[in-house]
Amino acid sequence: MKLIILDHYSQASEWAAKYIRNRIIQFNPGPEKYFTLGLPTGLPRDHPESYHSFMWNNFFKHIDIHPENTHILDGNAVDLQAECDAFEEKIRAAGGIELFVGGIGPDGHIAFNEPGSSLVSRTRVKTLAMDTILANARFFDGELTKVPTMALTVGVGTVMDAREVMILITGAHKAFALYKAIEEGVNHMWTVSAFQQHPRTVFVCDEDATLELKVKTVKYFKGLMLVHNKLVDPLYSIKEKETEKSQSSKKPYSD
Repeated sequence: MKLIILDHYSQASEWAAKYIRNRIIQFNPGPEKYFTLGLPTGLPRDHPESYHSFMWNNFFKHIDIHPENTHILDGNAVDLQAECDAFEEKIRAAGGIELFVGGIGPDGHIAFNEPGSSLVSRTRVKTLAMDTILANARFFDGELTKVPTMALTVGVGTVMDAREVMILITGAHKAFALYKAIEEGVNHMWTVSAFQQHPRTVFVCDEDATLELKVKTVKYFKGLMLVHNKLVDPLYSIKEKETEKSQSSKKPYSD
């Protein structure tokens, strides 16, 4: 497990972005290897607060990706469980998730796997906790009646099957959740803690999020930053990767 500690939110975001860029270029993903988190149920795809709208407005329309290569759970499907089962099958058909990127709530939930969720759960319909509903009310003009009470979400087990997991945790309001994730044991009431047992987990946080950690824990991980920064420096280039492939294909065969 890696814990990357940066001074500020913007630095944590930049480190994560560089890491993701390098991993994508290294992996050279194909059209069937892009997956995201769940879409709250009950909202049309074009609703400004739907997960579909959020991902398109904040990510997909800014990058070179074809719409058919994006996979977002349809919260308005007639059969929600069938939609969840089909999503799991898409993941298997694509060869699994190479890099899962997500955040957590102040109560330590990953995706919409609220406290008490099974740590081996798969993609499913999940009832949202009141804390999550209250946290999302800001997207609905503060009106709780407009906030979905259920969501489709990948399960903890689904995320655990990814070859690598990156979790971003920033802000003092998530400091206790980071403490539970790093310094205490695995507990289904803090679903993020499950990733202590993942072979390749990268937690990326800012200084504020470490307020509940022991001083020696923070010092230990900060002491590793010289090594961890080599994961983002140098920053890889797609053109350089293509040049390497071209040169490699031109090498003569030797026996």
